[in-house]
Amino acid sequence: MNHRPETLADAPLGRESAYPEHYDASLLYAIPRAANRAPLGIEEGALPFVGEDEWHAFEVSWLNARGKPVVAVARFRLPADSPHLIESKSWKLYLNGFNQSRFESREAVIETLERDLAHVAGAAVSVELFGVDDEALMPRRLPGECLDELDIEIDDYTPSAEHLVVGEEIVEETLHSHLLKSNCPVTGQPDWGSVLIRYRGPRLDREELLRYLIGYRQHQDFHEHCVEHIFTDLMARARPERLLVLARYVRRGGLDISPWRATPGERPPEPLRLARQ
Repeated sequence: MNHRPETLADAPLGRESAYPEHYDASLLYAIPRAANRAPLGIEEGALPFVGEDEWHAFEVSWLNARGKPVVAVARFRLPADSPHLIESKSWKLYLNGFNQSRFESREAVIETLERDLAHVAGAAVSVELFGVDDEALMPRRLPGECLDELDIEIDDYTPSAEHLVVGEEIVEETLHSHLLKSNCPVTGQPDWGSVLIRYRGPRLDREELLRYLIGYRQHQDFHEHCVEHIFTDLMARARPERLLVLARYVRRGGLDISPWRATPGERPPEPLRLARQ
């Protein structure tokens, strides 16, 4: 059953909305990160990780000074320590408002996006615009070993840290799975994704790790907080020296979200887009 979080009580999201005819920054809707972090034991101002939320918008368009349409793909990066995330449907409506709005240049579009998004997120947001054929957008593969061919039996589809089991051997490895699925807290619709885990520490039992990841299949939360949930569970149960958790969710409404969280000093692989994004 879909449960609408208190943080969305006053939001116009998931209800009927007029298609915006012109640029309107007020359409962006901020959601405090702290409310979803508190159940994970994460205190505001004392984050146990560094990270970013990387977004791609594949339906970005505006009019140039002479009224001719311009199309692009945008990449946004929000820091994990920003006090707010931005709800994706409101972001989509906001971007739709650019479609019939005139801008003098690409730089003016970037400046507008960076200003508006930073105001709502409460921290600096970086924006890049790519041509639709730019090689930087070509699909790639996740590094490391895939867990998905493990022949396991499972009947638990809620996340349980009890599935995270480690041995005594210290290893450094990169694992990934394409079986990640969670549900949108606004609409209840499925969110499909892939997850990468890179760590140095006691060896994780791979079958149990896969059971844990599949456990998000009926979990209802934002993409960003699913990644933080995975990160905090792994840190608590496995106690690795280093850890990176990266999820790359399939686009919905022309937007995909790829959050990553890591111990200080860790960085994700070079920006990449998977085939189903």
